[in-house]
Amino acid sequence: MRTVLIIDDQAAVRDALSLLLSINDIHPLTAAMPDEGLALLARGRVDLVIADMNFGADTTSGEEGIALFHAIRDRHPDLPVILLTGWSHLETAVQLVKAGAADYMSKPWDDAKLLATVENLLELSENARAAAATRATRRRLRQSLEARHDLRGIVFASDEMLQVLELACRVARADVPVLITGPNGAGKERIAEIVHANSAVRERPLVTVNCGALPGELIEAELFGAEAGAYTGATRTREGRFEAADGGTLFLDEIGNLPPAGQMKLLRVLETGEFERLGSTRTRKVKVRVISATNADLAGMIRAGRFREDLFYRLNTIEVALPPLGDRPDDILPLAEYFLDDDAVLSDDARDALLAYPWPGNVRELKNTMDRAKLLCGRDEITVAHLGLPPAPPAASRSLDDPPRDAVEEALRRAGGVISRAARTLGLSRQALYRRMQRYGIPTEG
Repeated sequence: MRTVLIIDDQAAVRDALSLLLSINDIHPLTAAMPDEGLALLARGRVDLVIADMNFGADTTSGEEGIALFHAIRDRHPDLPVILLTGWSHLETAVQLVKAGAADYMSKPWDDAKLLATVENLLELSENARAAAATRATRRRLRQSLEARHDLRGIVFASDEMLQVLELACRVARADVPVLITGPNGAGKERIAEIVHANSAVRERPLVTVNCGALPGELIEAELFGAEAGAYTGATRTREGRFEAADGGTLFLDEIGNLPPAGQMKLLRVLETGEFERLGSTRTRKVKVRVISATNADLAGMIRAGRFREDLFYRLNTIEVALPPLGDRPDDILPLAEYFLDDDAVLSDDARDALLAYPWPGNVRELKNTMDRAKLLCGRDEITVAHLGLPPAPPAASRSLDDPPRDAVEEALRRAGGVISRAARTLGLSRQALYRRMQRYGIPTEG
C-alpha cells in the first residue's frame, strides 16, 4: 500500500487531503505538528510527505516549515516532500524546491493537480527504490564474483557484463577451447585474459596473436614457426606461438582471418596437439589451451566455404558472447570515469551525452573520447563540447506507430496529468511517453 504522510496543524486540511488520497487507493497518515510527523516517519515506511509551512495560529514566518523540511531531508534524504504554502511564502517554497523539495502547492490547492503530482512522485519513488534494490543486488553479486575470481581489474556495472564474466570464470577451469564473439572494440581480449587468469594454467604464459594484423602468408609461420629458407625473407629459424604458449594459453584474435591452410593445421593441433614448422618434416607436440575471438559471422563464412565447419565446432565448445557497449548502457559512465583517472569530472550534460550516444566503436571509442576530452579540458569540468561526439542524426519523422501530439495531450488530460496512466492508455512505457512529450514540447511537470 502506498503511504503519504500529511503534516499540517489544521484538522480541516488533514481531513480533506486524507479523503482525496483514500479514494485514490493511497493510504494517508496524519500529524498535526512537526515532531509528531518525524516520529511517524521513524516508525514505518512512508512514500511521500505533504507538509505545511507554518504551524500554530501565531506563526507566519515559514521558519517551522523550513526546519521541518531540513529535518526530513537529513533523516530521509530520498523521501519526496511536497510543500503546502500560502502566497506569502511562495518564494520560500521555491527556494526549498531548489534545495531538494519535490514540489509545492499553494493553498487552496487544486485537487486534480495535487493528485497528479502525488501519483507521479509515488511512481518515481517506487522506481527509485526498485532501482536501488537492483543496484544493491548487482553490487553484491559483483563483489562475490570479485572475491572468488581474478577479474583483472575490469570495470563494469551492467547485468549483461556480470553474466558474461560469470560464464567466463565458470568455463575457465575446463580444459576446452573457448570462442569469444562480439564487435570490434568491445573488450574480447580482456575476457580472454580473465579466462586465462582463472584457469588451471594461469601461472603459464598467455600468448596473443592477432590474425587480422598479419598478412595471410605469414599467419602460419607466426602460429607454427618456420625453418630458415621456408619462405622468402625467412633467414633464420623461428619459434611459433604454439611453442611459446606450450603449457599455457594461446589467444587467437580475429580467428576468421585465418587462411584455409592455417585452418587445417589449427584443427590438427586442437585434435592431436601436433604440428610441423613451415619447411620442416619434424612433428612437434604441445599442450595449449586455445581461446579464439571473432567479430565475423563464422556461420555465414562456413556457408560461403571460407571457414571450416569442423574447425568451428572445435573452437566453439564454449561460446562467450560479449555484447556491444550500446547494449549495456550501465557500463558507459563507470568506464568513462575510469578512463578519466580522477583528472577531471563530467558535467551533467556530458553524462547525458555519453549515455545518449550509440558507441559504434564500443569501449575502444569511449576510451579515445575520454582521452581527447582530458586533453581539451585540462583539469576543468568536461562538457559536451570537450567530448567531440558526432552530432545526433536529424530527428526521424514520426513512426506510424507513434501517437500524434493531440492523442498524447488527450491521454494526459483524461489521466489528470498522471504520466503512468496516460502511458498505459497509449500503450507506451512511462519513459517512452516522456520522450514523446519532450519531442512534442509538452511540459512534463504540472
